[in-house]
Amino acid sequence: MTFARVRALVVVSALAVLAVAFVVYALVDDSQKGRTLAAQCPAGWPVVDLTLKKAEDIKINVYNATDTPRLADSVGSDFANRKFQVLKKGNSKTAVDGVAKLRFGPKAVSSAHVIRAYFLDEADPEYDPARTDDVVDVLIGDQFKQLATSTEVNQSLVELAAAGEPKLPAQSCPAP
Repeated sequence: MTFARVRALVVVSALAVLAVAFVVYALVDDSQKGRTLAAQCPAGWPVVDLTLKKAEDIKINVYNATDTPRLADSVGSDFANRKFQVLKKGNSKTAVDGVAKLRFGPKAVSSAHVIRAYFLDEADPEYDPARTDDVVDVLIGDQFKQLATSTEVNQSLVELAAAGEPKLPAQSCPAP
């Protein structure tokens, strides 16, 4: 091969690599993607942020839904030690069968997803589309034993992610 052909192959190869890089960048960083989703959202449907948050950005209220005294204080302290923002601790007026129940609105869907990992996906989610705050109410049930360890939480988050979590609730739209 002559020097001119080698030089031409190098230039064409470099241009092909640049073209592929620009196409990938354009697909990943599509600025119209958010506008398209928002435009397709029916009027009155809440917008849900599915971006996972760190523990220090998640606000929770912890309620004891069992007969065990001071359980909300204990679990709330455990969550606070794991850097969650625990706003309230107290007793629930209703009993909860099972490990726990998580009550949340559109602004706390991803937060509830993270908290589910601390209960190894055994907490029952209860979504309320009319709720306007970004707080998750954690109601501790009669089958609760303890929060998961850091390793168990990480494994649970991986399993939840593999299942396609967090899922978009019915009659809601993803945030742009």
